[in-house]
Amino acid sequence: MKKSEVAKNIRQSLGLKPADTKDALTESLVAQPKPFSIPTEALSGENIKNHYSLYEQYIKDFNSVSAQLDTADRSDANSNHSKFRSLKIDETYNLNATYLHELYFANIGDLQSDLTMDTLSFMRLERDFGGFDAWQMDFLACASASRNGWVVTGLNLYTQTYMNFVIDSHNINVPMGVVPVIVMDVWQHAYYKDYLKDVEQYTINMMKELNWKVIEKRFDRADRMLQAFGGQ
Repeated sequence: MKKSEVAKNIRQSLGLKPADTKDALTESLVAQPKPFSIPTEALSGENIKNHYSLYEQYIKDFNSVSAQLDTADRSDANSNHSKFRSLKIDETYNLNATYLHELYFANIGDLQSDLTMDTLSFMRLERDFGGFDAWQMDFLACASASRNGWVVTGLNLYTQTYMNFVIDSHNINVPMGVVPVIVMDVWQHAYYKDYLKDVEQYTINMMKELNWKVIEKRFDRADRMLQAFGGQ
């Protein structure tokens, strides 16, 4: 089904006007779920299945919000309470949730999880954290510090260094100017069925199965982005 047809169906289900009316602002964005194969020993199949279903729901919600924004009344927008403000917050929440889940699913589930000292990933973590073990300890601390959210290792284009960031929810404490390279979901829905509230053990086990092939490509892309911004 074409994106335009999907968007039309979403609008119809919400009782919204077609996008080609004079009141419509733009064509709705339509995101589609991506398939992921995660051969992990750290999580149960049921946990992964439930988690993927949640990811699909975030996409549906993002598409719904996008469709509503096409014809949303912008005349009553205010910072206290307005339909437009609520939609814009929901837009960021579901967009970030979709993107972060895709990064997370793609960088886990490698049972070999081979990282060598001559890789760009290892050298950058050694350089900016003072050692690979120091990065691991800081990453674990960030997992424990997050209030239902994410831990992200990313390149800060301003400081020109790789740093670990704590993101709460999907849209709180989100750093600007950062290129994510390693992403860990530390919402309880990611691990509760298998680990209850033990986020530290969950994170330790997931770090043993990080897909360094995927992550290496992200480090390379991030370094090239920094060069494009005039750094290094």
